Amino acid sequence: MTFSELLLAVRNDPQSVVIPSVWAQGRASFGGLVGALVYEAMRARVPDGRPVRSLAVTFVGPVEPDVPVSFEAEVLREGKAVSQVLGKAVQKGQVVTIIQGSFGASRESAIDVAAEPAPSMPAVDACQELPYIRNVTPEFTRFLAMRWGLGGMPFTNNPSRDMGGWVRLRDEHEAQTVTEAHLLALVDAWPPAVLPHLRSPAPGSSLTWTIEFIQPLQPLTTLDWCLYRAHIEHARDGYGNIAAGLWTPTGELLAISRQTVAVFG
Repeated sequence: MTFSELLLAVRNDPQSVVIPSVWAQGRASFGGLVGALVYEAMRARVPDGRPVRSLAVTFVGPVEPDVPVSFEAEVLREGKAVSQVLGKAVQKGQVVTIIQGSFGASRESAIDVAAEPAPSMPAVDACQELPYIRNVTPEFTRFLAMRWGLGGMPFTNNPSRDMGGWVRLRDEHEAQTVTEAHLLALVDAWPPAVLPHLRSPAPGSSLTWTIEFIQPLQPLTTLDWCLYRAHIEHARDGYGNIAAGLWTPTGELLAISRQTVAVFG
């Protein structure tokens, strides 16, 4: 199933979705996909005109592929402009992912501060793509194309604080309009920026993830490349703190991300 087909599945029946093993990330399902599916259940509970402003994600445990998952959403509070929503992924009776989301309508304001410029990056065609290699790269990478333009690939003993390049979905049957659900997958597709510091393969995973969306969302399709950059702010004792951003091909900011990751190496 493609990304778009899985989004449709959770819209049709959020109580019983099976994520196939082709979307696996080690023993778990790809976290960006899980987050996107929880978000879809949350979005359905919010009135039109209140786009998502931020999501705080906690990966409580791995979501097993090929095992039914239910996606639940509860409106905690609905004010004049802002809706606070709690989303969950539940598998085998256990909560495996929790997302607290803030959805807010626009309002008039005297404050207008433009985003900082996008980082410079080599052109897409000049960047090396991470190939999907069966039993080597994570299974889900067959659905996402990542091209490195900054820093090193995982396990290359590259000490750079920065990592990034270009990213987009692939193997979609036709171009789709990019939504916040797609941005969750595009941002989380990248490995933790600390993994290039290692000399040999070792697992790493997100503990918590906060992502903020710049509204209104810039018009994009799933055929467009987006620019990604991550920066290691601190890493020690098996944990890393990483800030990242995602931009359109023409440099408009799309999302701001922060992650705490665990590294077992």
